Amino acid sequence: MSEKSRFGITRRRVLIGGGVGAGLAVAWAIWPRQYVHNLIANEGETIFNAFLKIGEDGNVSVVVPQAEMGQGVWTALPQALADELGADWRTVGVETAPINPLYANDFLVTGEAEDGFFGSIGQWAVREFAVRNALMITGGSTSVRGFEQRFREAGAAARAVLCKAAAARWDIDWQACDTADGFVTYGEQRLRFGELAAEAADYSPPGTLELRNPSGRPITGQSVPRIDLPSKVDGSARYAGDVRLPEMVFAAARQAPSRQHRLAAVNRDAANNVFGVTAIVENPRFAACVATNWWAANRGVEALAPEWESERETVTDDASIDAALQSALDGDSGRRFVDEGDLAAAFGTSGAHRATYDVGLAPHAAIEPLTATARVAGDRLEIWAPTQAPGLMRAAVAEAIGYSESQVTIYPMLLGGAFGRKIEHDAAVQVAIIARRMNRPVQLTWSREEETRSDYFRPAARGRLTAKLAPDNTIAAWHTRIAAPATNNQMFQRIMPNMLIGEVDEPEAGAVEGARPAYRIPNIAVEHMPVDIGVETGIWRSVGHSYTAFFTECFIDELAIRAGVEPLSFRIAMLGDSARLARCLTRAATLGGWDGGEQGGGMGLAAHSCFGSHVALVVRLGIGDDQRPVLQNVAAAVDCGRMVNPEIVRQQIEGGIVFGMSQALGRAIGYADDEPTAMNFPDLGLPILADIPDIEIELIESDEEPGGVGEIAVPPVAPAIGNAIYAATGQRLRSLPFVVGGVA
Repeated sequence: MSEKSRFGITRRRVLIGGGVGAGLAVAWAIWPRQYVHNLIANEGETIFNAFLKIGEDGNVSVVVPQAEMGQGVWTALPQALADELGADWRTVGVETAPINPLYANDFLVTGEAEDGFFGSIGQWAVREFAVRNALMITGGSTSVRGFEQRFREAGAAARAVLCKAAAARWDIDWQACDTADGFVTYGEQRLRFGELAAEAADYSPPGTLELRNPSGRPITGQSVPRIDLPSKVDGSARYAGDVRLPEMVFAAARQAPSRQHRLAAVNRDAANNVFGVTAIVENPRFAACVATNWWAANRGVEALAPEWESERETVTDDASIDAALQSALDGDSGRRFVDEGDLAAAFGTSGAHRATYDVGLAPHAAIEPLTATARVAGDRLEIWAPTQAPGLMRAAVAEAIGYSESQVTIYPMLLGGAFGRKIEHDAAVQVAIIARRMNRPVQLTWSREEETRSDYFRPAARGRLTAKLAPDNTIAAWHTRIAAPATNNQMFQRIMPNMLIGEVDEPEAGAVEGARPAYRIPNIAVEHMPVDIGVETGIWRSVGHSYTAFFTECFIDELAIRAGVEPLSFRIAMLGDSARLARCLTRAATLGGWDGGEQGGGMGLAAHSCFGSHVALVVRLGIGDDQRPVLQNVAAAVDCGRMVNPEIVRQQIEGGIVFGMSQALGRAIGYADDEPTAMNFPDLGLPILADIPDIEIELIESDEEPGGVGEIAVPPVAPAIGNAIYAATGQRLRSLPFVVGGVA
């Protein structure tokens, strides 16, 4: 028996190799292995490579490893592949990728994506770790940046072998053929993809793939219809909460307030008296009720009234968080991540301007709470769940119940919002434990109150910024010191405990990402002062940029006023090294009718670069009778490089602006007795439809490589609003969320 047949690997099942590149086949010199796909062909389908299947009916299935959570990745990546393939967009569908090293998001975990998840660890080592461990992660605005090239290559490889199959029928040189609208063409001759698919898989692509030039990609850069929208409109899209299995029961749970808490007591009698409750599950980290319906399960959990005991001697509340931040800011346990020029000499002994800025905890508040369904079958477990990291979820579930990873199957579902929250796997671990105890399918859904109570909030942070102006009214020296939790380290301890990147009390680059201003400043330092605030924090849409941009762009406005220079001109004068951001600023100013930031005008601006993209906002607002800012207009100019689908970019900018409004104008998340005081949507003060201003967006055409778009609009929203509030009221607010008339 041959090696190939012994493992059931035939020529048609192996990954098409040749010149497809590292995105499709990876081999390590010191760990010899070539990865093959683990896709399954349905009847009449042919697998071309890890990203593509074509049916004999001509339907094209594009296999997407990135989670669809509203950002449009199920359209943008198939669009890139379909253009190289020459497919008819009307025949293109999407299939979720299985867990496989071929789909690892090595772009995210290495330094290619900003600082990378793993900081300064060698790129080769991190990439190898990511691929070996199938680190399929959706985050960091990396889906298009990290996968577009792979998808184009996959489409080009399939196009080549389809042309070879057609050329064999026509007895011509395959390079004389082309593809368009789902056909291989040669002059007037045409053959449908479906007719050729089975034959084409027997050919190998050329050693060097030829990608189409821009004129040969008719749908790239076009706003083709989103693949996921029809099912979301008619209700046929399946989310985790839509899963129904035979004999399935429902569960609700209450988590411990922190990892230092353990379950001490529950009221089992009260829970058992709730009609429909069939079982109670106690775990050191959570308490749960199982019932015939979710409403009964949740009422049962409320009746349980879990009590917790803590290893900590102190209780977390607003005062303790404030004290911890201030102590860290004044301390000396930090690290300098940016150090340019001679700061001490530039500052001298006088003339510096200093301000302190604060941001509070921010919730993810996704519409869909954490939900997961588990089924035990013999020695195997299946999980249906929304996840940004299916491989990490599988590993966590397997460890929690004592299974090997090969015994656990994850079915990633559509995500009803995530914003970083669903890179974690709390609900999946809990439902696996419960299902194994019950020995029947269980669907666990967190209540909205539990979703908020047990959220890993965007961290609270405090920044002290000091700067000195030069005689020409540019900035001569700049020093930023930020006290904030080491959130990435905290997250890694939860989701990747076997690869500890850093201790929670160690400084990390991620906590101060975006804190180095884009402006030309000869002497500059940025420091992170790590702090344990007693609250477990997590990554949040735009991560550290969400507060560093607020600190920086409001402080820039302060310096402009101190210099007596109009805020736009002040910025432009120092952007000689950032022409793309300068262009965004001038375009946004024109689009928004910038009035120079005159007092009483209520206009503010801000700009920021992150995730390989650049954005500037101009905000116009007024102050309502209740002293709440009322946004009237937001103008945004965006340079995100070459766009695959402009309408998706526009959608993400609009969504990011609204999301940014939530942290700027929502309600603060208070803390008392180790728990947040906010529990449901009304407590969060989120923007409603009536609060949304007119939003005008200009997308700047560019031939640069694509940048991320899912997060870029969030960072400049708060500073633009803060600067507009100053223009409207003369009050400089330095804390988020803003309270007009409160303490500056």
